[in-house]
Amino acid sequence: MRAHAKLFLASSNAGKLAEYRALATASADSFPVELALVPGFDELPAFAENAPTFAENAAGKALHYSRHGDGLVFADDSGLVVPVLGGAPGVHSARYAGPQSTNSQRIEKLLVELRGKTVSERAAYFVCAIALAERGRATAIVTDRVDGEILEASRGSGGFGYDPVFYFPAVGKTFAELSAEEKNQRSHRGKAFRRLLAALPSML
Repeated sequence: MRAHAKLFLASSNAGKLAEYRALATASADSFPVELALVPGFDELPAFAENAPTFAENAAGKALHYSRHGDGLVFADDSGLVVPVLGGAPGVHSARYAGPQSTNSQRIEKLLVELRGKTVSERAAYFVCAIALAERGRATAIVTDRVDGEILEASRGSGGFGYDPVFYFPAVGKTFAELSAEEKNQRSHRGKAFRRLLAALPSML
């Protein structure tokens, strides 16, 4: 078994890489990993994330980019699910108000859709799926979620996406009101990544 693992994130987003590195550092008792972006990501053929589920999108992306080089490649897909809206925004979370929409426009559309709904009807959860692949072969797919509710107005200045309206009752704050450390500990991405780290030793 390898003493550590190097994982390549299927993304060109340095901010996302930094978030995963922070998650790995916070999980100091887990299997040691080194994280980097897939080399030359922007020059590789793009993968269309048009599957109906988070897990399929993550797996498809990891498999696609793992075919263009050596090493373990991981990819994620995540979003917000509101059951009373039939699961929307779901896999369309990033383009809920249109392909070029801003965070504030997506939040505005969500709040309009939920106008007049009761607290129980405003239940929602974030989902994150992470897939790991090597040379076109999937080796792991993990998912996790965090439950909360959608407020009627934004609160907090941190985070991104739907964080300002996603209220987490366990701490009485929105995700945008949490510190980076608090969010990493409780978020859907943090929980899913820790599951991946826990599974790594059995795959290497």
